[in-house]
Formats: sequence, structure tokens, C-alpha cells
Amino acid sequence: MSSIPKNLRYTETHEWARLEADGTVTIGITDYAQHQMGEIVMVELPRKGHQAARGASLGALEAVKTASDYYSPVDGTVEDANTKLESDPGLVNTDCYGAGWLAVVKPSDPSQLDSLMDASGYARHTGE
Repeated sequence: MSSIPKNLRYTETHEWARLEADGTVTIGITDYAQHQMGEIVMVELPRKGHQAARGASLGALEAVKTASDYYSPVDGTVEDANTKLESDPGLVNTDCYGAGWLAVVKPSDPSQLDSLMDASGYARHTGE
């Protein structure tokens, strides 16, 4: 069974979003997603200043047997990307909700977070 923290919001495409005190949104992939992908060997990160569009690709994850894009849960501007993943992509597998975060976006419309799933909705979505 995957870990699904209650303080996060979730997308149907298995990203998590956390609203930070400064109004930015930290984004990563869920424990469920990283288990489905397997050992992640490469992470493509968005560049700072990139205009993120809700539902559009922010970057890609490559695992031993598969590759997948990950998507922005909100419209906004990329403020930061987790460059530690360039040398240690396995952080996504070992700590997807902590050190394995992917990007930080300054949302143009923070209310978009309200339409994302809460932990119980995401658990139903994944069948867990």
C-alpha cells in the first residue's frame, strides 16, 4: 500500500501538490507513481521562469523500463527545480514527498488547487 499524506493535494496523473507558506506550490510524483515506474534513473526538470500550464508537461522521468512525463497541477511560473535529482534521480524513489520533489511553481490562480483530490479521493482513485 502506498503512502498518501493527508496534507497534500493530488492529480489524476499522480502528481502531488503542496501549498507553501509563501504562496508557491511544490510538486512531485506520488508514492504510487514511483512504485509503478520502478527505479528512476533520469529526471528532466523544467527551467526557472518556464510558464507552466495546468495539465501540461513540466518534465519527464525515466525509469529502467519506462519513461513518463509529469504535469503541472496549476498554471503559473516555475520558481525552482530540484537540481539534486540530476545527480541522484533515485531520491524520487526513496523520498518522493521530501527530498525527491520535482519543481516549485508560483501559481497564477491558487484556487486551482481546490479542484485537486484530497488524500481520501486519491486513495479511491488508485484503489488503495
